[in-house]
Amino acid sequence: MTVRYIGPVELGKALGVSQFAVPRWLARFPGGSGHPFPEPDIEIDGTPGWRPNRLAEVKEWRERLHATAGSRPTATRQEYLLVAAGHGFDRDEALRTLDTFGEEFPEMTEPEVCAWMIKKWTD
Repeated sequence: MTVRYIGPVELGKALGVSQFAVPRWLARFPGGSGHPFPEPDIEIDGTPGWRPNRLAEVKEWRERLHATAGSRPTATRQEYLLVAAGHGFDRDEALRTLDTFGEEFPEMTEPEVCAWMIKKWTD
């Protein structure tokens, strides 16, 4: 019996976004981040797939993304990413570092952590 999964292209179509949005979200919002994208159920030759019955879960994730953080990073996060890039960090490394410091200092908001790291790098 063949088991059917939804890949990034079909998932993007169902959400009304480009075929590139889903892989971008997977990279930007990995497991363990503050708003992780729903983990795929399967991966074949590097292509993730989700069971069709999880479409509602992904839609809910997207609604929470827009409701909580919006679709664009804050100005402080954008500045942090630029400064991090200047220190040789790619986007994923910079975001993992930001998540790590956020976990180490839970009393600080993300903008406070970004500002603190920018200050450390530019002093």
